[in-house]
Amino acid sequence: MASHPSDPEPNRADLHKDPSRVSGMFDQVAAGYDRTNTVLSMGNDRFWRAATTRAVNPRAGQRILDLAAGTGASSVALAGRGATVVAADFSPGMIAEGRRRHSGIRNLSFVQADATDLPFGDDEFDAVTMSFGLRNVNEPKKALSELLRVTKPGGRLVVCEFSHPPSKTFNGLYRFYNDRVLPVVAKTVSSNAEAYDYLNESIRDWPDQRTLSAWIRQAGWTDVAHRNLSMGIVALHRATKPRA
Repeated sequence: MASHPSDPEPNRADLHKDPSRVSGMFDQVAAGYDRTNTVLSMGNDRFWRAATTRAVNPRAGQRILDLAAGTGASSVALAGRGATVVAADFSPGMIAEGRRRHSGIRNLSFVQADATDLPFGDDEFDAVTMSFGLRNVNEPKKALSELLRVTKPGGRLVVCEFSHPPSKTFNGLYRFYNDRVLPVVAKTVSSNAEAYDYLNESIRDWPDQRTLSAWIRQAGWTDVAHRNLSMGIVALHRATKPRA
């Protein structure tokens, strides 16, 4: 499709992860973000979201922070279990799209927030979760510390993030898909295909399961564990804030 002279230039982040560029990139893809994710993940995004919801185990009466919530697809799943959910994201475009879609859900609110400087008090949340967002933060270790700060003692952390398949054979196939197939599909289904070039780069550059687990421990979390989803394309990391 030909671009109109007044169309905005595609905003493409890089591995420096400048917050304004990353935020602007997500602003531009907000409207079609969930549909594009479903296509590019071949429907696995729904399985990953369900696994994350089970790990968080939200219950009525709990207050949960869903950071990097995007348009709120994961937040809606958490709110559906009866918890009060705060969907936070640093992209105003994503927040606006989430509010537009889900304004009728009473126990779900949207807040613009920087993961490295959260606008919440200490010990506010029974659980905190972040899906496919930690990788886009320019100081991920600081974000893990901020998540610890706002979580109640004994509260839970669940991070769902792209990772590295342990099987060399499968990892080779996965890299082929990301390098050769994903860019072609993204050009067809996304309004900003260059954003998905960054997606591929950020996945390749992101540390493996053991390294991220070490970062979580260093931030002060305990009972750190992970399990692989989809043969390690994604890893689900879990931890607890110490009670003392």
